[in-house]
Amino acid sequence: MIAIVQLLIKYALLEPFGVQTSLNILGISLLIFASICIAAAGNIINDIYDIETDFINKPDKLIVGKSISEKTAYNLFILFNVVGVGIGFYLSHLVGRSAFFSLFVIISVLLYVYATYLKQTLLIGNIVISVLVALSLIIVGIFDLLPATTSLNQQMQLTFFKIIFDYAVLAFIINLLREITKDLEDINGDYKAGMNTLPIAIGTERATKVLFVLSFIPLFLVGSYIINSLYKNYIAVIYFLIFIIAPLLYITIKFFSASTKKDFHHISNLLKLVMFFGMLSLLLYKYILF
Repeated sequence: MIAIVQLLIKYALLEPFGVQTSLNILGISLLIFASICIAAAGNIINDIYDIETDFINKPDKLIVGKSISEKTAYNLFILFNVVGVGIGFYLSHLVGRSAFFSLFVIISVLLYVYATYLKQTLLIGNIVISVLVALSLIIVGIFDLLPATTSLNQQMQLTFFKIIFDYAVLAFIINLLREITKDLEDINGDYKAGMNTLPIAIGTERATKVLFVLSFIPLFLVGSYIINSLYKNYIAVIYFLIFIIAPLLYITIKFFSASTKKDFHHISNLLKLVMFFGMLSLLLYKYILF
């Protein structure tokens, strides 16, 4: 999904409009590869520290300690981080912004801190991982738009950066909902591991009601976007109503009545699907903006 959204931002949003960019095909390919490597490293270290909880919550999907050893997993974690951060170092010099290299280091460190400590804290881990998901979109704008910005094209560059940022905000909110939903799904294993997630802190029923209230935020944001920006384009309006608004409404209704592990797993998958269709909506921009 990271690779798809970064490709769509580059080739469905920026390139069709002749926006001034810094990355060629090789550059965007390296950015995608670096992002995937660091995300993979984050997933690996997360799996290493989740062995105890995964053994209870999803024993059939256990990888570390079952399919591969912890030592191999640690080696892969180090390898993917070195490759991802190394490519980030090269890219930052390629676009003439050496300071941008620090982004890859910060993301890598945050993923490690999330897996080892923040995941066990109330809401902070959920927020941090959601910020990093949003950053996987914004980083394309940072590397592809900002270095190519001049006083002549500043307004156009900012317009497209704002579009990317809006998508990143939506990705943050939907991923935050999904992270808390996954905490509800995994409450048994998390409780035995001594974690302090929202469902453990306030109870399953109250946490579900919190999610019910929060689920109105993306509905409001997408609804406002349709009314203010898409109302003249019927294809875009129909797409957003069917593939974004309708699933979000269904999810809101499900939050009101969800109570079982199966319910929360179903909602989690639906939220991932909403994120996927949200990404695909970038393909509509050549019809929306013309």
